[in-house]
Amino acid sequence: MTTTRFPLARSLGLVAAALTLASLTLPAHAVYKIVGPDGKVTYSDTPPPAGGPAKVHAVAVGSGGGAPNLSGLPVELRQAASKYPVTLYAAAGCRPCDAGRQLLQQRGVPFAEKTVGTTSADTTALQNLTGATTLPVLTVGQQQLKGLTTSEWTSYLDAAGYPSESKLPPSYRAPASTPLVQPAAAPATADATAPATAETPARAASGPNIRF
Repeated sequence: MTTTRFPLARSLGLVAAALTLASLTLPAHAVYKIVGPDGKVTYSDTPPPAGGPAKVHAVAVGSGGGAPNLSGLPVELRQAASKYPVTLYAAAGCRPCDAGRQLLQQRGVPFAEKTVGTTSADTTALQNLTGATTLPVLTVGQQQLKGLTTSEWTSYLDAAGYPSESKLPPSYRAPASTPLVQPAAAPATADATAPATAETPARAASGPNIRF
């Protein structure tokens, strides 16, 4: 008879996943675009003091992406997706992100996807949401899984009640990915005939530090 032994860390992870999957989504966090008197643009999760010389614009940051359509899904799958929605935070050119997306697709998990860009606003928003700048990030309910570890992702999806094999109907269409940071609306100008000038955000010395 063959006995399969699971590492203690993985066993504890399964128990933790089953006990703590309780919230629906992570809350959105504000990101502020701050334009100083010298024209320098910075991004922060904390606005400067009111009445200062800097101009402040709130940048819209979402937490769930385009929500998948759950109508018409099997009951088991619909219940899991309603209680513990899944969101993938990914970036273009990120191989682990592609592998994680493929894992979700093969398993038939309906998920939302947020695309993380390379701007300072994206870096700040990702750090506010996850406490890190590592991609991919998967959220299952309120649980955050940083980086791709297939066994860990599988354990949390199992604990949330997602079927081990795809049960998506042939008619299901996954929602399009949406940007983590929505582009800020251009402010109105007094002279509508003046040509628009492109704004070049200031870059940090080392550039955004998003890793994957």
